[in-house]
Amino acid sequence: MRILIIEDEPRIASFIRRGLEEESYAVDVASDGEEGFSWLSNFSYDLIISDVLMPKLNGLELCKKIREAGIKTPILLLTAKDTVDDKVLGLDAGADDYLVKPFSFKELLARVRALMRRHEGADKNSKLTSYDLTLDLLTRRVERGGSEIELTNKEFALLEFLMQNQGQVLSRTLIAEHVWDYDFYNQSNIIDVYVRQLRKKIDDPFELKLINSVRGAGYKLKGGKTE
Repeated sequence: MRILIIEDEPRIASFIRRGLEEESYAVDVASDGEEGFSWLSNFSYDLIISDVLMPKLNGLELCKKIREAGIKTPILLLTAKDTVDDKVLGLDAGADDYLVKPFSFKELLARVRALMRRHEGADKNSKLTSYDLTLDLLTRRVERGGSEIELTNKEFALLEFLMQNQGQVLSRTLIAEHVWDYDFYNQSNIIDVYVRQLRKKIDDPFELKLINSVRGAGYKLKGGKTE
């Protein structure tokens, strides 16, 4: 999952980015509202975390501009203001949630996961399944043939994206956009390396191979049910 942070205080932006990357999210950072909207015009994101008080284009103005552009990505606003009127202004501008500074990363992460579940409908179906492979989005447990498979955070994120789009051919660029941040955007080799690692754990011990290469196009996870 890919998240855009729009925050003009480098210390706070670094704190949030580091924590989210440790949780396997791909993260990009913009330092003001105008830069943030530029990122949104060029890349797709699963969540936006934006400060309210920023130069050039503040968080409320940015929310309105995002919604007017038809972008439906969930928005979490960060602000030092804690009045009801401030929260109403943020929600009316198009934000989905509101978090008051200072906050713990644990609370931020809980808000992020809740927004992700709400937006994707994961509350109704927290498990992804393909044949005898299952991935639980809430417990982060992966099993195949009844046996648990240990994955790194990035391997989990890659498998999650493949399973959410099973049966579809996913280009390396599309995978990079959703699983890695901009720093890795042009390093397509990293995708191949992680796919090989994932295959060793997911496919090598089993007769049925689920992760397929599509020559010149990318990768596809075989979708279906165990007979």
